[in-house]
Amino acid sequence: MRDCLLRQFETAWALTQFHLNGLTTEECLWRPAHAGLHVHPGSDGRWRADWPEREDYDIGPSSIAWLTWHLGFWWSMVLDHSFGDGTLSREGVMWPGSADDVRAWIGQLQGQWRARLDPLTDDDLRSTQRTRWPLQDRPFGDVVAWVNIELTKNAAEIGYARFLHAVSKR
Repeated sequence: MRDCLLRQFETAWALTQFHLNGLTTEECLWRPAHAGLHVHPGSDGRWRADWPEREDYDIGPSSIAWLTWHLGFWWSMVLDHSFGDGTLSREGVMWPGSADDVRAWIGQLQGQWRARLDPLTDDDLRSTQRTRWPLQDRPFGDVVAWVNIELTKNAAEIGYARFLHAVSKR
C-alpha cells in the first residue's frame, strides 16, 4: 500500500511542479471572471483568502492565487493535524504574496510531507492514530490517498487557469 501511495504522490507532485514552473505573480493575481474566489492584501500587508459559504458554480472561477492558497491551506492543515499539535486553522494560513514565494511555500510543504511519509509502514497507514483532518476514524492511508487526489485536482485547476490566462491576452 505504501509504495502505491508514494508512486501516486510522485505523479501528482510532478503535475503540480509542471504547472507551478514559470508561474508569474501577474498570472496569480489575474481574475478569470468578475466573480470568483481570490486573495486580498490586508492593512497589515498579509494576503487573506476568500472563503466560500457554498460551493455552487455561480460563485465563479477562482484565481490562481486562491488556488495556490487553497493548496497550501489544506496541506498545512494535514501536516499540522497529522504530525503537529493540531491547532492550525484556516485563519492562520495566508497567501505568500508572489509566485516565487508560492513555489517556495508549496515546495516546503511537499518536502515536509514526503519526509513524514518516508518512514511510515503499511501498518502505520492502516492505523487511525494520525487521522484527524480532514478525515476522522479512517486509516491514515485514506488521508494520504486524499492528499494525492487533492494535489492532482489543484494542479489541474492551476493549469487550466494558466491556459485561460494565456489566451486572454490575445
